[in-house]
Amino acid sequence: MTQTHSSQAGAGTVVPLDDRLAMHRLMLEIRFFEEAWTRLFFAGKTGPGHSSIGMEAIAAAFGVQAREGDTTYATYRGHAHTLARGVPMKGTMAELLGRSTGINGGKGGSMHLTSVEHGMMGSYAIVGAHLPVAAGTALAAKYRGEDKVTVCFFGDGATNIGAFHEALNLAALWELPVVYVCENNHYMEYTPITEVTAVPRPAADRAAAYGLEPIVVDGNDADAMYVAAANAIDRARRGGGPSLIEALTYRHLGHASSDPGKYRPAEEVASWMKRDPISIYRDRLLGTGVDEATLEAMERESRSKAEEAASYAVAAPLPDVSTLDTNVWADGGSQWRK
Repeated sequence: MTQTHSSQAGAGTVVPLDDRLAMHRLMLEIRFFEEAWTRLFFAGKTGPGHSSIGMEAIAAAFGVQAREGDTTYATYRGHAHTLARGVPMKGTMAELLGRSTGINGGKGGSMHLTSVEHGMMGSYAIVGAHLPVAAGTALAAKYRGEDKVTVCFFGDGATNIGAFHEALNLAALWELPVVYVCENNHYMEYTPITEVTAVPRPAADRAAAYGLEPIVVDGNDADAMYVAAANAIDRARRGGGPSLIEALTYRHLGHASSDPGKYRPAEEVASWMKRDPISIYRDRLLGTGVDEATLEAMERESRSKAEEAASYAVAAPLPDVSTLDTNVWADGGSQWRK
């Protein structure tokens, strides 16, 4: 039987108020960051990348529950997950613009954001490549007896990649402390996932093949995502093994910043726009008694923070040519040795 987390499942007193406010702030920061970065792209200040506008609730729900020592893996659409792990906004924006003050010295860019000190183990441009790597991190934590959980995010298209099945099989077989989260935004780049997949739910409908419970969540409902994340993280931390979550969501923009997304039906886009996770959550917080002035202040602060990051990144210097051959290998150099 498929486990479903709806807005009702996440409503009420299940989610602490402090975590609710933290999730809302994080969603706002992600949204304003992405909007500021998108404007820089159209101003010719940065190259293309992949925005998570409309998908913020997923990253926020996991981000507020992550502990120090936990690890996160993401796809090339990883800006949100980087910020959710507490990576500084200015350094992240500078990295997107290829600046020397970026979190990876300007060498990683939008699709390879990494900050090991924050538990952000990287964004991966090769579809599905990071799923077995995440299993390896979880295996290391189990082998060492460490109280750490790995969370691995991937898109719906990755469910048709061999690495997805290999990683799920080993994670289940070895009962690894890992949570796999499919961010099903219904499109694998420009192709609807339903056109190339034999089952309606590309992740959840395959869970049973690995002895896992099918879990489907409204990915635009922050409370529902919080409950699903809490259950999966707790299961992993207690030694109960992996979970596979399919979060149903929708990106407001095209696949990448250079994509107008015209292949999507207008009525479909309009329908999903009405289910904006931030608007939904703002209304819910107001309905539970949170003062509107508190939310307005949070919005101003988050927007200002994103704009400051954008200004900082534009003014930051480009990397010096002398850094070209540094940090290529683990020893910090560029010389390959047998």
